[in-house]
Amino acid sequence: MQVIYYLNEKKFVTSQTNNDVKIEQTIVDNRKTITLTALKNITLGKAKEVENSHVNFSDRYFLNGYQSWTDSHEYKLAKRLRNIKKSPHIITALFAMRSYGDSLFYNYSIKKSHGYDFFYQRGKFESFVINLNYENAYLIIELIKDSKKLYLTSDVEGIELKANQSLVIFDYLLFDSYEKGLKAFKDTFPKKNTEKIFGYTSWYNYFQNINEEIINRDLDALDERFNLFQIDDGYQTFVGDWLDVDPKKFPNGLAPIVKKIHDKGYKAGIWLAPFVAETKSKLFNEHKDWFKCKNGRPFKAGGNWSGQYALDLDKKEVRDYIEKCLRHYMDMGFDFFKLDFLYAVGLFPSKGKSRCQTQREAYKFLREILQDKLILGCGANIANSIDVFDYMRVGPDVSLEFDDVYYMRLFHRERVSTKVTIQNTIYRSLFNQRLFANDPDVFLLRDDNIKMSKEQRKALIKINALFGSVLMTSDDIALYDYEKKQLLNNALTIYKHGRVTHYETQDNSIIVTYEISSDVYKLSYNTKKGILEYDRQISSSVW
Repeated sequence: MQVIYYLNEKKFVTSQTNNDVKIEQTIVDNRKTITLTALKNITLGKAKEVENSHVNFSDRYFLNGYQSWTDSHEYKLAKRLRNIKKSPHIITALFAMRSYGDSLFYNYSIKKSHGYDFFYQRGKFESFVINLNYENAYLIIELIKDSKKLYLTSDVEGIELKANQSLVIFDYLLFDSYEKGLKAFKDTFPKKNTEKIFGYTSWYNYFQNINEEIINRDLDALDERFNLFQIDDGYQTFVGDWLDVDPKKFPNGLAPIVKKIHDKGYKAGIWLAPFVAETKSKLFNEHKDWFKCKNGRPFKAGGNWSGQYALDLDKKEVRDYIEKCLRHYMDMGFDFFKLDFLYAVGLFPSKGKSRCQTQREAYKFLREILQDKLILGCGANIANSIDVFDYMRVGPDVSLEFDDVYYMRLFHRERVSTKVTIQNTIYRSLFNQRLFANDPDVFLLRDDNIKMSKEQRKALIKINALFGSVLMTSDDIALYDYEKKQLLNNALTIYKHGRVTHYETQDNSIIVTYEISSDVYKLSYNTKKGILEYDRQISSSVW
């Protein structure tokens, strides 16, 4: 184990106690904990631990991605992770694509693969890693392709410790068996009973082009099976100006819609991106000093809308503004808050804290404000969200064509893609109802304004119903024909009564075994084509 630290602006590297730091290690069963006590005032760099492993190119690996949109699925080591630094710089810089993921602070290489906090290996050799130190530091798990070792880096960089102050820098579980690791994961994070959502969101049909008429029309189309109606992006004048509802789109404001939602017996949901504001917003133009800066200029957090910038939560006035906006919608009666683009708070850590501590505190700040309201985190770091958010998006946005437009495949790992998000839904299902309730994003069955094939749409709703705890759509279901109504009815039966018992990867297919009541079914999902190759019953309680 090696720890980097800085004392009087000089860099030091140590693996043991010295005159500046005291290092203590404990190993109990499969849990390793390393605590560092500063003997002088120091600032930490990264800490690295090496564990023996069998890196095998025929095995399959799950390396959890940095944030909720990052592609995260089983793959063989021969597959390269998309490195945005290899993409056309003029495009990535214009749209600030590096801000979405971890390439701002992690050095990608074709010689290694990496992930965050949760890892497993299945095949000839097996292993399972669980980070228990998610309050303080991300555990970056690296596989060096020409080595037989597992490199674990604790991202404690930036944490300032005063003399006699202690910090846990490593705390993780490591198993040489997938089944033992999975059992430990389930024991560590007991089953939750978060209410399942069946709801509507306006985004994936109208995007920002919503208005009072559209919202009321689609609300009227829903029946008693639904329990949530969410107004997504587009009600506000500009992103960041949350208190300014667009008077042309919503001349009567949102309060009458909230009442109508409640009158129908649903929870009322609202979308906000509390940590960013776009270039055209009043917030950005009137308070540029409220934003995170690099080299004296506000730092761009992405290329959505007119370009967005990250707010600086170290400033009290920023926290006060965020609280005012959230309380405004609480007071209006909203029950469910979809909070988006949450990665932005971690672009630059707060002084004296790690990136993980910065994001964890920001997410807890949102929970403190919203109290018992339901929160869906989106674009957020997975480990930071544990026991903070009720629901969590586990993949990127669904695209209207299966793998989005071709040129977007050249860019960041957080890109819009139905292909990617379905695989994330399956492979991050181990988190569901344990870290939080998983949101696999929407299903879409409509025929208009969409380029996915009918078979791809069937696969999407089936996978979402099997693996998620949120089942949402943006369709006007009043337009559904008999076939679509039957697909929805069948999906709801699976959603309410189905249970996945096993899944495994075979080449370009994922084989899923599931039960409905006591009947057993098996399906094969083709990851390249996005369709179900087969879906059949293999046993029945009445046979």
